[in-house]
Amino acid sequence: MANDEETLGSLKKQLAKLFEASLRVTVPTETDVEPLVAACTGNFGDYQCNNAMSLWPRIKGKGTEFRGPPAVGQALMKNIPQSEMIEKCSVAGPGFVNVVISKNWIAKSIQKMLTHGIGEWAPRLSIQRAVVDFSSPNIAKEMHVGHLRSTIIGDTLARMLEFSNVEVLRRNHVGDWGTQFGMLIEFLFEKFPNWEHASETAIGDLQAFYKASKQRFDEDPVFKERAQKAVVKLQGGEPKYRKAWTQICDISRSEFAKVYQRLGVTIEEKGESFYNPYIPGVLEKLSNLGLIEESQGARVIFLEGFNIPLIVVKSDGGYNYASTDLAAIWYRLNEEKAEWIIYVTDVGQSQHFEMVFKAAKRAGWLPADNNSYPRANHVGFGLVLGEDGKRFRTRNTEVVRLVDLLDEAKTRSKAALIERGKDKEWTEDELEQTAEAVGYGAVKYADLKNNRLTNYTFNFDQMLNDKGNTAVYLLYAHARICSIIRKSGKDMEELKKTAEISLDHPDERVLGLHLLQFAENVEEACTNLLPNVLCEYLYNLSENFTKFYSNCPVIGKPEEASRLLLCEATAVVMRQCFHLLGIVPVYKI
Repeated sequence: MANDEETLGSLKKQLAKLFEASLRVTVPTETDVEPLVAACTGNFGDYQCNNAMSLWPRIKGKGTEFRGPPAVGQALMKNIPQSEMIEKCSVAGPGFVNVVISKNWIAKSIQKMLTHGIGEWAPRLSIQRAVVDFSSPNIAKEMHVGHLRSTIIGDTLARMLEFSNVEVLRRNHVGDWGTQFGMLIEFLFEKFPNWEHASETAIGDLQAFYKASKQRFDEDPVFKERAQKAVVKLQGGEPKYRKAWTQICDISRSEFAKVYQRLGVTIEEKGESFYNPYIPGVLEKLSNLGLIEESQGARVIFLEGFNIPLIVVKSDGGYNYASTDLAAIWYRLNEEKAEWIIYVTDVGQSQHFEMVFKAAKRAGWLPADNNSYPRANHVGFGLVLGEDGKRFRTRNTEVVRLVDLLDEAKTRSKAALIERGKDKEWTEDELEQTAEAVGYGAVKYADLKNNRLTNYTFNFDQMLNDKGNTAVYLLYAHARICSIIRKSGKDMEELKKTAEISLDHPDERVLGLHLLQFAENVEEACTNLLPNVLCEYLYNLSENFTKFYSNCPVIGKPEEASRLLLCEATAVVMRQCFHLLGIVPVYKI
């Protein structure tokens, strides 16, 4: 293996390549064995190859020279190709091969990253293009805390894939089609005779507008009938109804944009209405494959393992979520050529997506094997709870407006900075920008650090605490590293060219190895669609840095240049983690 290749990408993958070569020599007849390499937690090494035990039952009785798993482990260790990566190996217990990574190689790899940029450590995934379908609010309804989770998680998954050199189509599948629009349009006509000139301010609070129209729909049979006819006219393409629909959608979009702007999220809208023209053709394809059957006046797909069918045309002839989602999955695979489609919605929609994916597999659009590409995954997430342990709401039981929530996070963050006298030291711009970075970052990190499948409690005091596993603690840790570098007065670009990293102190080596494990952690977070893996990595990086800095003084010491480079490498990796989590770093506190 070329040395250049050795210092690229995931450390675990590079080690796996060496063990792959060893396996080919050790058990040449077993051609389909994947190297099992994992990071170690014990004192025996940094990584471990665990193939010996699983290999033994396969080769036992085939006239093998080995007499048990430990002997297989010994042979695997002996047959590892020569590499400057490895300092030493040992075999423990039933054949575990423990590997200690060379500290000189770790230092060299970090130095190379500093020279060539963090892109050197980007994971190498086997796909070129993915669709991430996230956020997806409904037109004329406020974005609520559930949309916050979908938006934050979806944006992070998109960022991690983009960093891994995957082209990501960020899709906002907004609810902009369906029966509620007849109700909204008729209410608009009734309330505003000059509706074409009704502005956003005239219509006012969209949530209130939606509620009032719903109340009218529920209570007045004449209005209800008009609303139902309006849906038919809208879907039939009547210009007046299309125009009113566009106006309502535009007002909603400007509300959504306020949230996306605060969160720094870019997303392209392709709502339900976009896929509507594709539905008839897609249903015809499924029908021709014999997948669609008549049932109680509706058209459905029966799927093995489910006690209810997937309804694709309702008994009144209308389409539904399943029809739209099947059209969308067909479009994404055939028109957009996506190899991976990721849907980020709450866990309540798990069964719906399981059924849609199963129908797509039966149609031959997706492979039967879940690990092959093209692939579709549902990324479910739990609820955001209030202090009372119930679904998070305001005092009057309304859903919480996201804009208000984010603004409060910023306000609280700013108040904490003023309390520390930062308004006297900083310009108004610096104060605003730091309050924003810390406030919004705190909300994002509090969400992302949890396994997404679990519920979590929304608590501003915990989020904005500068101690423990919070964004505030991590942002301040980054700012402290920047402060150390500034105080040194050294030109870091010059230092990268002239100085060398050495990892002689145990805490330097621990920090160096952890820095190198960045790529495999991003890859794990990416492939398993779990942003909390990256959060845990970042928090541990900060803890390792604190220990290093406590025991390895930097400024004015003989090791100053080497340790400053370690500080710089830590700051670079932290910034990349922040970027992947959609958090803006701060450089002074």
